[in-house]
Amino acid sequence: MQPHILDHIPDGLLEKPSTALHQQLPGPTLIHIRGQNPQPLVVSVLQHGNEDTGWEAMRSLLKHRYADRDLPRSICLLIGNVAAARLQLRRLDGQPDYNRCWPQSGQADQADNPDPCVQLFHHYTELIRSLRPFAAIDIHNNTGLNPHYSAINRIDWRMIHLARLFSETVVYFTVPHGTLADAFSEFCPAVTLECGQAGNVHGTDHAMDYIEKCLRLPCIDDTPLSSEQTQLYHMLATVYVSPDLKFGFMPEKSTLSFIANLDHLNFHELAPGTLLAYLHGHSSRCLLALDHYGNDITDNCFSFTNGMLRTLRPLMPSMLTPDVRVIRQDCLCYLMERIDPNAPAASIVDNEVLPDALE
Repeated sequence: MQPHILDHIPDGLLEKPSTALHQQLPGPTLIHIRGQNPQPLVVSVLQHGNEDTGWEAMRSLLKHRYADRDLPRSICLLIGNVAAARLQLRRLDGQPDYNRCWPQSGQADQADNPDPCVQLFHHYTELIRSLRPFAAIDIHNNTGLNPHYSAINRIDWRMIHLARLFSETVVYFTVPHGTLADAFSEFCPAVTLECGQAGNVHGTDHAMDYIEKCLRLPCIDDTPLSSEQTQLYHMLATVYVSPDLKFGFMPEKSTLSFIANLDHLNFHELAPGTLLAYLHGHSSRCLLALDHYGNDITDNCFSFTNGMLRTLRPLMPSMLTPDVRVIRQDCLCYLMERIDPNAPAASIVDNEVLPDALE
């Protein structure tokens, strides 16, 4: 994979849906678009090929709102997995997840990592770092039913204010590793936008309006807010389905059959004993919940008894999806709790150990 860097939008590119970008772009591409303020806003789209809201928002912004006038600020547009976008897949079989290949904050230099995707994204990261960007926005969709929300990788008031311009609901996360927003938060405010399901016009319009707000910002506020003024959640654990287990959704009868409309539980606090799935001919644990340190905390979260999978403690899930392929490629969900952004940093880190946090 070689860097592909352009200083303009190629003719005809904005006419193409995400499924046709491969016709003009050989792979992940960085496009510099000049604006009145030379300090660029970084906008990342299509890191996952089936999440096209970011591309739709950018091409609509450039085609309609700024077709005949200068942008208020320069943009560095990163277009990601065009090969997967061709088939409307998150990633192709055999491909890495592009949003797990960026330099990890706090880790040693990864320039010598032999993975070509890691090498490419390290190159792009260092190039963008040298431009001293104003901020970075990475735009995603969900496959399940989720509200629009934003996510940050650092408890930093500039990032919180930037995230709140998109949604009052902000999620702080430190895993999964290798995300673009985490890499770029080393040198500029960076946020991840979760814009609901792909193909939804509201998600496209919301993302486009947010990008335009950021282009017009003279600076990013860093004023502290009270806990009552913020809805900040912390990601506590990642939940996986056992890889060798057959699973599906009711009324299908699999070894593990999740309840119908499981994704309707996203961003709702679930009481202990909430039913999540039925077990057929399988008595052992069928999920794996790992905290931020890789500790197995499954038995603190779920019970697997009497042919049913239930919650053991109050839990708030996000990113639940009915898409079996996405669950296999990524995870079942994340578990969260609300936190105070004014709390000492050490106490927030301590809360990453789920058993203590939920006592």
